Amino acid sequence: MERLIDLGVLPIRMKGARGYKPHFSVLFRLDVQRIFGIDTSYSPNVEQILLITHAHSDHHGNSAMLSPKSIASEKTAKALEIRYGCRFTGMTFKTGEVIDIDGVKVRTHPTGHTIGATAFSWENEVGTHILATGDVKDVSHLPKCDVLITEANYGDPLDPGCRFEDDTEGFKAAIGEGVAFGAYPFGKAQRAVELLRHFGYYDEVEMEHKSLELTRQLMEGAEPLVGLGENGGKMSVVPPWHLHRLPDRLDKFVLTGRECQPHKRIRISDHLDFNGLIKMVERCSPEMTIVYHPTGDVPAKFAQHLNENGFSAISIDEITNVIVA
Repeated sequence: MERLIDLGVLPIRMKGARGYKPHFSVLFRLDVQRIFGIDTSYSPNVEQILLITHAHSDHHGNSAMLSPKSIASEKTAKALEIRYGCRFTGMTFKTGEVIDIDGVKVRTHPTGHTIGATAFSWENEVGTHILATGDVKDVSHLPKCDVLITEANYGDPLDPGCRFEDDTEGFKAAIGEGVAFGAYPFGKAQRAVELLRHFGYYDEVEMEHKSLELTRQLMEGAEPLVGLGENGGKMSVVPPWHLHRLPDRLDKFVLTGRECQPHKRIRISDHLDFNGLIKMVERCSPEMTIVYHPTGDVPAKFAQHLNENGFSAISIDEITNVIVA
């Protein structure tokens, strides 16, 4: 923690009536205080800029989008509006742009996790380069930094299920008449359609209504798409929990990096696996890494592994600076 202070970065946790919140904020520029919340929920009692990396609910954009101090890519903002039926009230940008946030020049970088998913990087008053990634699938656009703020969804070094490669060939082999893929409505469903088109399937794809709206409004080259039941179930993409509602005659698969039951799994993930996370840290070459996601003990396990292998790191549980929100 002392090294972070030397770098001009003070990580802060928020504490509400129900205890610590599962995210944190960064205080910098002590002369004119700036607090950037990293995938934080909105709190009217705390004056901070809310950086939204992508539109998944576990990154709290559904709350942050209600604040005029929220920042998100145009496609992330659109996805939030579709998913939650609320107007995005903050500032938007095209991923890749440099934006000005209260006098701070912030660069934006695609991460490949979902459509519109964006990492943010900026330099503080002592010259420290800070990079906050959110969830990551593609590291190719991420810059080097001094402080890396990142995820560890597959960061458990002792879990063999955290080391894998996407089984795109398995996906290709499953394509045919009477197939249903279980995929989360935002992120995985669009990946499924992208893979179908990539592998030459150009017929209609049935989707449940939320997946359909997100895909139509956010993806190019996705059509033809139709609602469920409109093409006789030849090819369907539905949320995993909807698979049991489809006819038993269909061949059903779940697209996931995790073990799943009762359907067959095709290992397709929108996250880096453990080896990919390590390569990301090596590529970004930070002096310090802060691991803040997901909830549970995996961030601490990943931070410990980094410390044992030549990279200084802390997990969110080690942040002792607290603001009552």
